[in-house]
Amino acid sequence: MQLIKLDAIDSTNEFLKGLSSNQILENFTVVTAENQTKGKGQMGAIWKSEPSKNLIMSVLISNFVRNSIRIFDINIAASVSIIQVLEDFNIPELSIKWPNDIMSYSKKIGGILIENSIKSDGNINSIVGLGLNVNQINFENLPKASSLAVICNSTFDKEEILMKIIEKLEKNIQIWNQNSDLLWLEYTNKLFKKGIPMPFSGGNEQNFMGIIQGVSSIGKLQILLEDDSVPEFGIKEIQMLY
Repeated sequence: MQLIKLDAIDSTNEFLKGLSSNQILENFTVVTAENQTKGKGQMGAIWKSEPSKNLIMSVLISNFVRNSIRIFDINIAASVSIIQVLEDFNIPELSIKWPNDIMSYSKKIGGILIENSIKSDGNINSIVGLGLNVNQINFENLPKASSLAVICNSTFDKEEILMKIIEKLEKNIQIWNQNSDLLWLEYTNKLFKKGIPMPFSGGNEQNFMGIIQGVSSIGKLQILLEDDSVPEFGIKEIQMLY
């Protein structure tokens, strides 16, 4: 594993994308930064992080996803790997808010942003970006955010967490062909608010009640509605209200 440590950068994902487009990189090359000035979340959201307090990283994963139809597999592998590592650190009440926010209780402690590019030979490179709130304790104006330090009333070694995440991710990807069903099952079982009646907002801005059932093979959220139908929703089509 090649590890590139930066003091500050606009975005570790953008840095790693630029690097991988200009040279051949070792698989699982990792970029970390103490401060990220233009961190990105899902759908263009901004990820803000207090300098030097949190784990900001991006990792290159080459040729794991070999079919664009199965692009959500990398979300499964990444999300489950992070959950498994945090469980080893005894972080309580962990779950995954679809598609890949990391939660403890009802607080967001981490977010994953995955960007994929198809090479001329058909291979797919994935850059998995993770922002994990580790030792930050001030979340003013962010009522739904928290950190490992706040939840556990303790400080954590960011580097140790980083190394364990990469180790777990490598292991899960290596055994994917044998255990993909198990990882999918673990992802589904860890879904935030799964099986609980919840309000949602649809693309037409109308609210409705539903119960999360699972996720389709292409990553759409499956929700049981009052008429017993189970439609599937893409990330831009629905928002959980909690």
